[in-house]
Amino acid sequence: MKNNLILFLIVGMVAASCKSNNIDINVKLINPTKGEYVYLDELQPDKLVTVDSAMVSEDGTFIFSRNVENPSFYLLKTDETNFLTMLLEPGQNIKITAYRDSLNYPAIISGSKGTALMNDYNIELRKTIGQLKSLREVYLRSLNASDLPAVMDRLDSLANIYLNNLNTFTKKYIDENLTSLISMVALYQQAAPNEYVLNPEKDIKYFLKVDSALSLEYPEYEPVKSLHEQVQALVADLKGHELSLPVSGGGTEAPEISLPGPQGDTIKLSSTRGKVVLLDFWASWCSPCRRENPNLVKAYETYHSKGFEIFQVSLDKTREAWLKGIADDHLEKWIHVSDVKYWNSVVVPLYSIESIPANFLLDKDGMVIASNLRGEMLQVKLEEVFGK
Repeated sequence: MKNNLILFLIVGMVAASCKSNNIDINVKLINPTKGEYVYLDELQPDKLVTVDSAMVSEDGTFIFSRNVENPSFYLLKTDETNFLTMLLEPGQNIKITAYRDSLNYPAIISGSKGTALMNDYNIELRKTIGQLKSLREVYLRSLNASDLPAVMDRLDSLANIYLNNLNTFTKKYIDENLTSLISMVALYQQAAPNEYVLNPEKDIKYFLKVDSALSLEYPEYEPVKSLHEQVQALVADLKGHELSLPVSGGGTEAPEISLPGPQGDTIKLSSTRGKVVLLDFWASWCSPCRRENPNLVKAYETYHSKGFEIFQVSLDKTREAWLKGIADDHLEKWIHVSDVKYWNSVVVPLYSIESIPANFLLDKDGMVIASNLRGEMLQVKLEEVFGK
């Protein structure tokens, strides 16, 4: 990974909706050192630049004011080891209370949702780091114990539990903040030096998910473009790995889906029983999905008369974008449903969807017989099912 991206990810970003370009940062330090200077660093494309400084008053208070046009991120610091990452939006009036020697764990944050969310994550991360540290202390005390191998096994087991819990927390955190640039920060958190919470190989779908969401929201923002380049490089490095949903074996019944169609009427997946159905998950904002749509049109025209149906579920954010995508790609002939809730759609956890396009081929009884058939793979499978 490029160092400049890591720098971006360390400090993070948030989305903007600004009323004013001014931001005010009001800080109160507990147990201040009178006369000490505090610095405000701005993260620029590939470096941190000190843009302001203030002498701490006797009561520990000071203020920074900035004029910014876009979401910006700053470090409030006394030195290189004691700093607070702030995710700031134009128009915000931020209030922070923190111990002088522990800026990274402030007691109070208000006025900056992004900074507060990052602080929430830091609290969970600090808890896990503390748990791992306590295990190390037990290990050091047990070096001369006769049952050291057994102790080490127990400690390894506990360490895995702590790390797995943090991994789960991080994924949930990303899911809940997917459209915020703070999701990039979570991708690269470490519980110990070189001990990343998310594994780029095992958790590749989260890298893809964040890349997909942020590329849509911030297509011209440099950290997002850099993330996209590196995710693409990561995918290339993992060639030979299956990055889409696991292929479901025969005998698995597709869970029921009951969502509104384009006319507002509720349509159930089970209403297609008696037909071979391609259950396809897509969105108008998804470029790979749009490139695959002509292949679906071809398959539908070839096999619909033989009992083939397409049940297409959109993860669009708005009804207008969804319907425009259907019209632009000439998809009107088959079944469409969506709750237009983006990655918060009810189908995402139901089908464990972590990237799109994704699809499942169902038999006449609604049982999964194949998944993620694209391009010629879909045509070959349908020929196998229906014959030439």
